[in-house]
Order: sequence, then structure tokens, then C-alpha cells
Amino acid sequence: MNIATDHALRRQAGRRQRLQRAQRIFAMRDAVLNAWETRVRASVRGADQLLTPILINTLPAFFLHLAEALTPGHPRGNATSNSNVPAAHGNERACMTNYGPEQVIQEYQIFRDCFAAVAQDAGIMLRSKDWRVLNESIDMGIRVSIREFTSMHEGFRRRIAAGLSHDMRNPLAVISTSAQLLLRPADPERMVLLAHKIAEHCKRLDSMIEELLDSLSYYHGQQLPLVLSQFDVMPLVHAVVSQVNLQQPDKCQVSGLTVVGWWCENSLRRALENLLGNALKYGADAPINVYVEAVHERLLITVHNGGRAIAPEQAERIFDYLRRENGSAAPGWGIGLPFVQNVAESHGGSVAVDSAPETGTRFIFDVPIDCRPFVQTADAVKRDS
Repeated sequence: MNIATDHALRRQAGRRQRLQRAQRIFAMRDAVLNAWETRVRASVRGADQLLTPILINTLPAFFLHLAEALTPGHPRGNATSNSNVPAAHGNERACMTNYGPEQVIQEYQIFRDCFAAVAQDAGIMLRSKDWRVLNESIDMGIRVSIREFTSMHEGFRRRIAAGLSHDMRNPLAVISTSAQLLLRPADPERMVLLAHKIAEHCKRLDSMIEELLDSLSYYHGQQLPLVLSQFDVMPLVHAVVSQVNLQQPDKCQVSGLTVVGWWCENSLRRALENLLGNALKYGADAPINVYVEAVHERLLITVHNGGRAIAPEQAERIFDYLRRENGSAAPGWGIGLPFVQNVAESHGGSVAVDSAPETGTRFIFDVPIDCRPFVQTADAVKRDS
């Protein structure tokens, strides 16, 4: 009886020790995360620019799951079991940082080192089983995070490539129309003007092809890399409108005021081309009006057309990538408006739609007049690479 009692007491004492050890591991969380943040900021490229909530990301949940996996009797096999936390980490790293795959891997490796170092400082010896769980958690976390990270970037590059290919039709349409007009009898001055238009839009096509090639190797966040310059937006608006009027005279009118600011001229041009193309496609025979104004340090470009209003349930999905309503008679792939939204958001702004049968449809492109504080420029991306 004494022997059985001794065994029972030893088992109880062993359970208490294991419970106390598990509690001490859970208590390591803040020390591990603090040590991890310090080391990551010092050694991972680009981490020193991130705010703490963005940098820490899903690491607290990953730590909790690891501590559970190290608790005897807990059903969690490792920190990634029955959890999408590493996938969420990879997704956010793709969306919110300028990291490449190497930086994501490095963060996990630093986490393993910090966990082991803090455990040692706390007098917690990691046994071979603990190391197996820790290594499995880190290795699987890396694989899942990198898989999601690269998937997000591949999707982003595909969308950019599709958008650029879609937008190449605009300069091609101008070139085609100008060439057709050159075949008709015309005065020498008009022939020179049309030849200049062909040359100008051939140059634009060359620039877009170069941008397409860049986008296919782009590994950073989902915002567009912008080339910023200071310019008056009104001449740009008139230039895009003139393309429409070349094909359909007097179809589109411009009003408003001169606004000088800092934007990416090529991206704004393509956004306007898409908005006007959308207005042409869905605006029936009604005229198109473009209004430019500045309000409280914001640039607002409103594109208005008549025609059938957008149904409320469609308006909620109108900026979805590759979205086309069933039965739509208008040609297209559902790329233009998502690209316009991406341009606006990459400038620190937004695009909204207002549509009703009584008033027609208005798209409102709304961005800061000086977007420099809010964007990641193409030059900065190259410097960070």
C-alpha cells in the first residue's frame, strides 16, 4: 500500500511539475516577442520601417499555439496544427510590407532562436521532444507562410499584367483611328497632327510593355510602384478626352479648374482612360462630362455619363477583379475598374461610384493633391531591392 501511495504521489508531483513548466513557457510570451522584435528590426531588411502592430503581425497567436503544442497532453501537434495563422502571416507580409521570401524565412528563424534563448534564461531546459516540436513548427510555418506569400504576389503580378495588356488597347485604338484617317484626303497640317499622334501612342505602348515586364518580376506589396512628378492634371485630362473625341467627335466635355499636384502621370492617364472607356461602354448615346476640382487638399475627378443606372447589388461588386454581370452585352474582362481602384488606393485615395436612374452614373476618383507621404514609389522599391 505504501508503494502504491508513493507511486500516486510521484505521479501527482510529476503532473504538477509539467503543469508548472507549461505555465512558465506561456509566461515567456512577452519576453520572446520583445527579443524577436529587437533582433528583427536590427537584422531583417525593411523591418525597421514597420510600425509594431504590423511587424508583430500574427506572432502572438503563433507563440500561443507553440506553447500549447509543448504542453503534455494537449492535442495540438505543433504550432501550425489545425491553424491558418502562418498563412495569414504570409498574406499580410505580402500585402503590408516590402519583404521578399528571404525576409519571411529569416523572421521565423529568429523566432526559433529567441524562443530557445528566453527559455534558457528562464531556466527551462528544452528536451529533444521539445526541440522536435519547435523545429516542426518553424519549418511548417515557413512553408505555409511562403506558399501564401508567393501566391499573393503571383496573383498580384497576374492582375497587373492583365491590366496592362487590357489598357494597351487604348493607344492601339488611337493609332488605328489615326491611320484610317490618314488614308482619307486631308490637308498637310492634319496629316502631320495624325502622324504625331501615332508616334506618341507608339511611345506609350513601348512604355507600357516595359511596365508589364517590370510587373512580372515585382515581389513587393500589392500597391502599384509609382513614378511621382509634379504636374497640372488638367492638360492630362484634356489629352485623354481628345482620344475619345477623335473617335466620337464632341462625345466628351471637360470642365473645372487647374490642379497642380504630385502624382504618377502614367497611372493617372490609364485610370482616366479606363473610366472614360467604361462610360463609353455603358453610357448609351449620352454625352460624357469630366469635372476636375480641388477640395481640402484632395483632387477629385468626376466622370459622369447617362444611360442605364448601375443596380445597387451590382455596385457593391463593381470593383471586383474579373467581375462581369451575367448577360452583359458589353465586351470586356472586368479588369478596368479594379485597376482604377488600385491606382487610387496606391496614391493614398479611393474611387467611388454614384448611380441612379434620375442622375446617371458618376465615378469619383479622389486622391491627395500631394500623395508623396502616402505611397511607395518605384524608385524606393528599387533602392530597397
